[in-house]
Amino acid sequence: MSIPSSAVTAQRWRSRRSAAVGGIVFAVLLITVLVLMRVAVVDETLQDLVAHPRRQALMRTALQLVPFAGIAFLWFIGVVRDQLGDTEDRLFSSVFLGSGLLFLAMMFLGAVLATSLLRMVPGPDLGPGTWEFGRQSTVTLVTVYAMRMAAVFTATVSTVVLRTAAVHRNLAYVGYSAALVLLLAGGRYRWVELLFPAWVLVLSVAILMTPERPRADTRPG
Repeated sequence: MSIPSSAVTAQRWRSRRSAAVGGIVFAVLLITVLVLMRVAVVDETLQDLVAHPRRQALMRTALQLVPFAGIAFLWFIGVVRDQLGDTEDRLFSSVFLGSGLLFLAMMFLGAVLATSLLRMVPGPDLGPGTWEFGRQSTVTLVTVYAMRMAAVFTATVSTVVLRTAAVHRNLAYVGYSAALVLLLAGGRYRWVELLFPAWVLVLSVAILMTPERPRADTRPG
């Protein structure tokens, strides 16, 4: 007994909507986190941070959002992979999953470092040298290494767009351009890291608004 084509299409459409919602939630949360952290700590000395409790509050708010952004990103990864279907191959899957998970791991590690520093403010154990080391380590993890992995992830998702025709193919070319910028300019210019969640947001909205094309059921009866 075969499953009707309309049922297969409806199931895939629900998966597409899940990917879109996960991507939108992730993008909005990550943009919020990055903006709050930039406003709170970049180019600020330890004395400036201690003297401005509001900046500490911004950091706490941003760090509390990181786990939720990570959960949404994991959901986005899972549903996008489901969209690959028969087009998935081992090499592509390894690069896709590896880059996404490494990006997430580096984001979490940066958040852990920042949380540890914040809990030491103010206190006798946190000196200017320790603060600067921790701040630079966090910034490097997020804006250099994590964004390089984000570039690889963006390129692989753009390839998914081309293979599956899930949305307009021009979004794939935009994704390749974004990946190139993140790969070459990550860590060199302020706010470049916002390019990744912004692209995920645009892609997710496009997925949500693009009607699912009917697909024939190829499973045996």
